[in-house]
Amino acid sequence: MYIRVSYDTKPDNILHLMVRDWQLELPTLLISVHGGLQNFDLSPKLKQVFGKGLIKAAVTTGAWIITGGVNTGVMRHVGDALKDHSSKSRGKVCAIGIAPWGILENKEDLIGKDVTKPYQTMANPLSKLAVLNNSHSHFILTDNGTCGKYGSEVKLRRLLEKHISLQKINTRLGQGVPLVCMIVEGGPNVISIALESLRDEPPVPVVVCDGSGRASDIISFAHKYSEEGG
Repeated sequence: MYIRVSYDTKPDNILHLMVRDWQLELPTLLISVHGGLQNFDLSPKLKQVFGKGLIKAAVTTGAWIITGGVNTGVMRHVGDALKDHSSKSRGKVCAIGIAPWGILENKEDLIGKDVTKPYQTMANPLSKLAVLNNSHSHFILTDNGTCGKYGSEVKLRRLLEKHISLQKINTRLGQGVPLVCMIVEGGPNVISIALESLRDEPPVPVVVCDGSGRASDIISFAHKYSEEGG
């Protein structure tokens, strides 16, 4: 399932569509995965621990996993874990990719209203564009008129995740949906995302994949060697 939306679409409209038209049940946990956009390798052991842990958390809690949706970097590793899970069991995991429309290869194939379209997920090695990861169940494609650039999805994703986290899933307790940020590898923007999450009101817990490289390793190193009180 996919929808192309303007980058400034209101999050309540998107959630309304997800629940009413896509018939998704509100999650009891939201796992937002961030990390490297470019391809990177994880050691087989770490890849297994990451994949198994992520899927187990999603299945046992009825969580939604949100990623950047394309078939590179951290999104590809999430896709591999989803693929591995679906080959072994019948339990569906709701994995939502929020990707910029302008970065997609073959996006013209997706144009249409209430249509079912075949989509070619073989990447062109010479292209600067990306393809969607076919192990995700749903896609929200954000369009701000740019081509070949990331960025149109950032604010929309943050607002949508925040909006979902404010939904009352237990009316008696007045509880919202817990949001967890998970980071794997990544560059400077991932450090900013971790900081924003922790500064949020209420703070969003950040799970760091130590050993995955770059930003994640820097954050884990800093955390390990910082004194009480920073």
